[in-house]
Amino acid sequence: MLDESDLAALWITLRLAGLTVVILLLLGTPLAWWLSKTQRRFKAVVEAVVALPLVLPPTVLGFYLLVALGPNGPVGGLMMTLGGEPLAFTFAGLVIGSVFYSLPFVVQPLQGAFAAIGRRPMEVAATLGASPLDRFFTVAVPLARPGFLTATVLGFAHTVGEFGVVLMIGGNIPGETQVLSIAIYDHVEALEYGHAHWLAGGLLLLFFLLLLAVYVLNRRFKVV
Repeated sequence: MLDESDLAALWITLRLAGLTVVILLLLGTPLAWWLSKTQRRFKAVVEAVVALPLVLPPTVLGFYLLVALGPNGPVGGLMMTLGGEPLAFTFAGLVIGSVFYSLPFVVQPLQGAFAAIGRRPMEVAATLGASPLDRFFTVAVPLARPGFLTATVLGFAHTVGEFGVVLMIGGNIPGETQVLSIAIYDHVEALEYGHAHWLAGGLLLLFFLLLLAVYVLNRRFKVV
């Protein structure tokens, strides 16, 4: 069964994943739209930066984020100058790290969905007098709805499953920065396999159901 620390880790994980997905949808949607439409030469550079977390070891990304968010880093130092606290080993730091680490899992599905729309629906809407903003929200977003679904699920699941980045940035502070993946590791290290089974099995079932929902709904909407 789950104890109090496990429930706290569950709540922190769900808050972290939910907030990360909201931020990524707000930031990633315009970025994905731009990437799907632009022909600028530096597009490949932006795409490579977005995709870096897919190939970069989590500890490398976590290390540089820790340096940046720490008291001697540019972000942490600025926070201290403004009268705040460094963001390393805080929940806010976890959110920042999760946004960077899960960025490609939100941007890439959205970019693919926007690219699949093509030019004709947008051109037709333009001939009917729709402004660029109207065309985006009334044409592009509804047509890319399955892409938003995929991006939301993948971003959420990837954030829930984080280990290396959150451990580097947030440490392992029970009730503050300890997430489920770290709690599982702690239970295994302490040979508490029963607790580890409850948490790991729950995550396994959750991820399976999330991916199943994506495949079923995408097939229903007939999205490429």
